Amino acid sequence: MTPKVIVSYDDTPNDQDAVALARRFREAGATVALAYVRHSHATDREAEIREELAARALLEHGANLLGDPAAEHHIVLNASTGDGLRELAEREGADIIVFGSEYRTAPGTVSPLTSAKRLLDGGPAAVAIAPAGFRELDRGISTIGVNPSPDDTSAGDTARALAESWGAEVSTDGGRVDLLVIASRPEAPRGHVLLTALAEYAIDTAGSPVLVVPREEAVQFVSPVTA
Repeated sequence: MTPKVIVSYDDTPNDQDAVALARRFREAGATVALAYVRHSHATDREAEIREELAARALLEHGANLLGDPAAEHHIVLNASTGDGLRELAEREGADIIVFGSEYRTAPGTVSPLTSAKRLLDGGPAAVAIAPAGFRELDRGISTIGVNPSPDDTSAGDTARALAESWGAEVSTDGGRVDLLVIASRPEAPRGHVLLTALAEYAIDTAGSPVLVVPREEAVQFVSPVTA
């Protein structure tokens, strides 16, 4: 089954990093859509139309950066970006939600946004976070590391599926990798994401994109896109 990826996108440089990471997942066979969360309706009809058009324009720009101008767009209305994306992921059956890092994050490092943290605490889909500057630093993914759970193979299974799709290797030596796949904690409900303190530390010290997978649900990449 083709994985479904949703990118949280508002046209900031860090969200352009998220698009660059989503492009890698697309190369591994995923379908990618972009989502923008509006937090309220405008005060009058003309202003509402302007805001809706502006949202569509920024999503179209994101789709062009993705290399797929026809990519599906979602404009979500919710006071909370995290809650809006959660509802969208549940409705669309998304496998991964992709975020950029927080504003002012040092290039090459990962710092989850508040909306990403919300989905890392019981969210219904895998969460991927691109390092700041990934759109410029990306050299491809040739090595994938795994932060596993002792009684759940989902992180390792996801890493191996991605490695096969990308022609990459899964590394177990603890060295530098191009992507780190992280398991959810044993207390997480099946199909949901929840982090241990060690996993939070791994994210905070990562020098690569991270992908946190739900408990007991690997993300399978089986049909790479050919040029």
